[in-house]
Amino acid sequence: MGKKRVIIKKGKNISGDISTQIVSTISKKKIKEGKIYIGCSYNNTIITLTDNSGNVLYTASSGAIGFNGARKSTPFAASKVSDTVSSVAKKAGIVEVEVFVKGVGSGRDSALRSIASNELEITFIKDITPIPHNGCRRKKPKRN
Repeated sequence: MGKKRVIIKKGKNISGDISTQIVSTISKKKIKEGKIYIGCSYNNTIITLTDNSGNVLYTASSGAIGFNGARKSTPFAASKVSDTVSSVAKKAGIVEVEVFVKGVGSGRDSALRSIASNELEITFIKDITPIPHNGCRRKKPKRN
């Protein structure tokens, strides 16, 4: 069991390359307000930044940032994802944000807290988690 090798891949900085391309296209539109959709499942956290009409400006997930396996669903990974999304929003000139939270994962609260701590003014928070109100019709019982 020798030393572990650390491999450094050049040109694979995901958050830096994509965010600069996105910000250059967003900044032409002069957007002041936006919406952030946080989707937290048991396996991943996906955060989407949109304008008020619903056009997607930027999307980030904990898997795309570099977390893999069980670490994708942690609150720490969710806070890192929301940090990248809020930095893209600040570079684009977005000041006020409405936040929509969906899902049952463990990263819901930490993602919301890190958005609030990154100098974005949250005007509205809504939980849009789907709740079954009786579900589908059950199967017939088996006859012997």
